[in-house]
Amino acid sequence: MKAAPTGRRLPPPLGPVVIENPEPLVACGRFAAKAIVGDELVVSADVFAHGHDLVRAAVRVRCSGARRWEEVPMASEGNDRFRAVVVPAGEGPFEVEIVGAVDHLASWARDARRRLEADRPDPFETIEGSRWLKEAAAALEAVEASKAAAVQALASRAAERVDGELLREIDGAQQLLARRAMPRGASLLRLKGFASRERAAFSTWYELFPRSASPDPARSGTLRDVVARLGYLERLGFDVVYLPPIHPIGLSARKGRGNSPVAGPGEVGSPWAIGSAEGGHTAVEPSLGTLEDFDELCRAARERGIEVALDLAFQCSPDHPWVSEHPDWFRHRPDGSIACAENPPKRYEDIYPLDFDTADRQGLWEALAGVVGFWAERGVRIFRVDNPHTKPFAFWEWLLGEMKRAYPGTLFLSEAFTRPRVMHRLAELGFDQSYTYFTWRDSKWELEEYFKELVSPPGVHYLRPNLWPNTPDILAKSLQRGGRASFVARLVLAAGLSASYGIYGPVFELGWDEPAAAGSEEYKDSEKYQVHHHDLDDPASIAEVIARVNAARRANAALQRNRELAFHAVDNDQLICWSKRSAAGDAVIGVVNLDHRFVQAGFVELDAARLGFEPGEPLVVDDAVSQERYDWVAGRNFVRLDPAGWPAHLLSVRRPS
Repeated sequence: MKAAPTGRRLPPPLGPVVIENPEPLVACGRFAAKAIVGDELVVSADVFAHGHDLVRAAVRVRCSGARRWEEVPMASEGNDRFRAVVVPAGEGPFEVEIVGAVDHLASWARDARRRLEADRPDPFETIEGSRWLKEAAAALEAVEASKAAAVQALASRAAERVDGELLREIDGAQQLLARRAMPRGASLLRLKGFASRERAAFSTWYELFPRSASPDPARSGTLRDVVARLGYLERLGFDVVYLPPIHPIGLSARKGRGNSPVAGPGEVGSPWAIGSAEGGHTAVEPSLGTLEDFDELCRAARERGIEVALDLAFQCSPDHPWVSEHPDWFRHRPDGSIACAENPPKRYEDIYPLDFDTADRQGLWEALAGVVGFWAERGVRIFRVDNPHTKPFAFWEWLLGEMKRAYPGTLFLSEAFTRPRVMHRLAELGFDQSYTYFTWRDSKWELEEYFKELVSPPGVHYLRPNLWPNTPDILAKSLQRGGRASFVARLVLAAGLSASYGIYGPVFELGWDEPAAAGSEEYKDSEKYQVHHHDLDDPASIAEVIARVNAARRANAALQRNRELAFHAVDNDQLICWSKRSAAGDAVIGVVNLDHRFVQAGFVELDAARLGFEPGEPLVVDDAVSQERYDWVAGRNFVRLDPAGWPAHLLSVRRPS
């Protein structure tokens, strides 16, 4: 008896295949996963259907706006998980599609094999086998026309007889069959990606104040003095020189030495108090030189393989031209005066913050984009962004998108020492690199747990760490009164754990470790408020160690990515050991004594599989720090690290000749 229709609405027909839990996925697909041009990108997902049918899956990838897709078959990893590797071919946004469909041919071959083994033939087996093989040949014709005839021949044989030999030949053709085009109506899931140039993944930063770059103690430094210092930076192995704001510094409420609220005669003020009668964010502080001097610096740096990174500090001194031209771009107090910046109890009387929700939002945002564009037109392609977490997320999503479209290859480093979710959101929005909490991670368990988090999903798909042992704002506790050993240890941790790291110099290599007061992270006589002269030839400098470590980073592909970071057991909590391995198979091991006062020793238990060796296999390791060579094994090794000598190893690993 036929059932009477009830009038209930049925759902629309859906494909029989489910695709879920894709990676890389950022914020449920809201933002793009990050990749590097030429690097392998692993795409994976759960792909399955109801019942007993087998499924197949593929990944399609193309640059946004391109017409043609590249399709790569996905391999089954078991438990309905599929995986493929794609390689972004060009910079910029790209699209990814994961497609899945029932694999009728594979399902038929599996069942035919079972029936053959059980001697229970199906009278329709030849008809179905021929049908699915013909369909496979037609799908293959679209992508591998020269190979489709071989599958068509199998279809003809299947129409006559299905036996073990035919099924074995079908099994042998699986690699070919996997390349056949996916059928129309296949299930589909879309992802977004953004591919950047190499320096987004691997970079070595050096921050310096141009006004402290003079070789003559009788005068302050200039941009021309920075040009003269490029040879020093090249010898040390840095490829990015980052300059704090180089713009005119305001006179009103100028800060004095030691962050004094009143500046004395001739005091230079903070570079972050941007703007004076000489101009604002598109001008150069006259004492540093001219725009032509800046252009010469960029040219000379490029000749040495170094990029100049500028600071984007979107704030103004009371003397900035915008204050008089656009007073509505700033927040006002109840009495009508413009409010200074503050982070209670701290007050920054020399800085006015911008109001990003001003009634003239269009004018303000366009002006800030104009600042980036001004310097990008002069060839700058790297910007370090000051306190991005104090500006709206919507602003950064808009600005970064606009600038990357207008100036491909532009990179932005987020200086956001803030709450974890805020830091991660900024990375999701498009910041290419991020400061991290490394500066405050000192103990073994803190470092291990934090870096396991950084190299695990979901953060690994969008947040690229850039580690800084020190900054002009932060003299970390780990560096205070720890002497040379603490600086060498933190150097090796930063340079060895992350593909990108930076130091604020020359105070780092010269070992400045005196805080402004007990318990403070501010430097005594901070360079933020006064000019210093640095003796780069000081025999106490660890510049030579920095040069060795950076040379090891350039020579070892394992140190240029973060994907294969692994920690290894050590029977002493004052010793931390990790390794990194490249796609090509080279490996590097780091071991650091976290105690800056006493000798620490113990046994390292290397996980041979993570290093790509057999357990117990003999190894030769060369130490970039001490330049010594040791015979190790892929297993248990004794380590002794002395703060008075060498507190760390950075070991390149190879088999004996």
